Amino acid sequence: MKPNRLQFLEPGEAFTGLDTAAAAILPVPFEGGVSWGRGAAGGPDALLTASAYIEEYDEVLGVEPCRMGIFTAAPPELPSDPVGVELAVHHAAAELIARGKFPVLIGGDHSVSLGCFRALLQHHGRLSAIQLDAHADLREEYEGSRLSHACILARIRELTGDALQLGIRSLSSPEAQRIAREKLAVFTMDQVRGSGFDLGTELGRLPDPVYVTVDLDAFDWSVIRSTGTPEPGGFLWAEGLALLRRIFETKNVVGFDVVELAAEEGDRNSAFAAAKLVYRMLGFKLAAEVARGRMDWPREPRGPLF
Repeated sequence: MKPNRLQFLEPGEAFTGLDTAAAAILPVPFEGGVSWGRGAAGGPDALLTASAYIEEYDEVLGVEPCRMGIFTAAPPELPSDPVGVELAVHHAAAELIARGKFPVLIGGDHSVSLGCFRALLQHHGRLSAIQLDAHADLREEYEGSRLSHACILARIRELTGDALQLGIRSLSSPEAQRIAREKLAVFTMDQVRGSGFDLGTELGRLPDPVYVTVDLDAFDWSVIRSTGTPEPGGFLWAEGLALLRRIFETKNVVGFDVVELAAEEGDRNSAFAAAKLVYRMLGFKLAAEVARGRMDWPREPRGPLF
């Protein structure tokens, strides 16, 4: 697999080699599944460019997570149709998984998540999903497409009966009716912030392994402004990161994606926040592996671990 011209963080060749890296980032610059704002196709490059300005030392975790080795792959060749894109992402993700890499997909619109989820599901035999998102994404089809970004959790729920959706604050009446009828584990932001919601209980109901998909519109505008379909009232930075840390500490996360960053001139903040989010989530995965005794720290990169 070819390396990307932009390597996440740009930490130097010792920490970006495919053979020695523990994690692999797969950029998917596709926005054929969007329904409103454009710019998601430029999201991966904007995120990777911004990542070069992140300090390698993580002040929360007290380590340099990049020392696990993070390889950034060149984007797969993408056709114009969503079906072809799903197949291309599936093939590229499956190649990284077969090499023992922890896959991290950066989008692109949310429709690109399906190929990576399906590749991990085939590898592990079963797979749960946790979604952080402003939108339920449970539409059967949207604007004539079953692979719109508005349908991604409908497609994932066809592949697994185990999914947890958090931070939702925009959904249609048919989506709400389905959630109630099927008693789906879908929690609005109002519920997540309410006294009756218990994250530990919900995570306990979800079998391992787990895939985490983060639509950046899950975050408040004050954190990340440039997304295709923004909604007010999302997670604040510390709030969202605390929730994600709990997920990584509790569950065996085997891959994740960060999608829906829209590249916009004049907004460096959103791309930087998205890049720091990816790095912190990789740090959470590293810390979880250390806590479970599956790797030592500090370490030099030495090949597949997850």
